[in-house]
Amino acid sequence: MQIYRTSVPGIVPFPEGCDLLQVLWCPRKHSGHRWVVPHVQWRAAGSVGKVLETPPSPAELCENYVPRPCVVHPELVTEYPYWDLHDGLWDELEFRFLDLDQETGWDYQSHLSTAPGTKLVGYPGWSQDPEWPECAECGSRMEHLLTVESTEADAVSRRAWTPIEEGHAPSEGPGLVLGDLGGVYLFECHTCPGRPFTHRYDCP
Repeated sequence: MQIYRTSVPGIVPFPEGCDLLQVLWCPRKHSGHRWVVPHVQWRAAGSVGKVLETPPSPAELCENYVPRPCVVHPELVTEYPYWDLHDGLWDELEFRFLDLDQETGWDYQSHLSTAPGTKLVGYPGWSQDPEWPECAECGSRMEHLLTVESTEADAVSRRAWTPIEEGHAPSEGPGLVLGDLGGVYLFECHTCPGRPFTHRYDCP
């Protein structure tokens, strides 16, 4: 995936001198890694020379790890934490969430908290307990950069999160099968030079 800064103005904190974000991964199974091995690259688009021809597919790959070629159309949405919601605040709001669900049919987790599918920044949509990584260099908690999901929404969350342009039709998404239709979360450190990054797997 690649995203230009002009496509997401003010949303993603690009490093100074960079206006292009590229995320790649190797579509093979690796010893010590459950699914894919991602790589984050920040670049200056003007420094990119001649575009190379599409390389041939590797001799060995897992087809479930190769995304369907598609164009990304960023859409700005507001989301709120679910698993990352502080316990005290959850205790304070839980009955309001229940009342809202009874009155409107809108469930906080599925319809009002974290947006499903592939997204930049925002909150990870953990299906397990949150596992925020710490930077190996400075020890600070890393920031969520990107979520890549197998699907864009399930039958419940699609009601709230399907783009208006698509109506209520199912979204094809990237055509990935990561684990048990899970996803990969990428994190980076905004403090250390070079933006160190890491990732976490998430599976329902």
